[in-house]
Amino acid sequence: MQFTEQQKKSQEVLQAIITKAWDDDTFKQELIDNPVDAIKKATGEAIKLPEGKTLIVKDQTDTSTIYLNIPAEPNLEDMELSEEQLEIIAGGGDGNNGFTWEVFLATVTGVFKLF
Repeated sequence: MQFTEQQKKSQEVLQAIITKAWDDDTFKQELIDNPVDAIKKATGEAIKLPEGKTLIVKDQTDTSTIYLNIPAEPNLEDMELSEEQLEIIAGGGDGNNGFTWEVFLATVTGVFKLF
C-alpha cells in the first residue's frame, strides 16, 4: 500500500506527538489530561471534534501490558463524505501542501474531524 502525501504528513505529525510524549513526561501527562489543548500546543494547530465526540488518550507505554482497542463498528449505511472530503480524495486539496487535519485524524482513528 502506498501512502499519499497527505497521509505521510499526517503520520509524521502523529509520530512527532508520540515522540514528544515519550521524551517529555509533562507533555505526556498534558496529552492524557487534555489532549485537544496539548495537541494544539505541540503543533500550533487547533482541532475541532464533532459534536458529541471526545478524544481520549491512554498511556500505553507499560511494556508488561498488552492493549487491545475495540473501535466502534462503522455504520456504512449512513456514511457520507462532504464535498471537501470528496475533493481531497479526488486529488484536490486545501492549499496546505496536501496536509489537512481531517486526513490526520482519519489516519489516527477515522472518528474525528480536524481543520
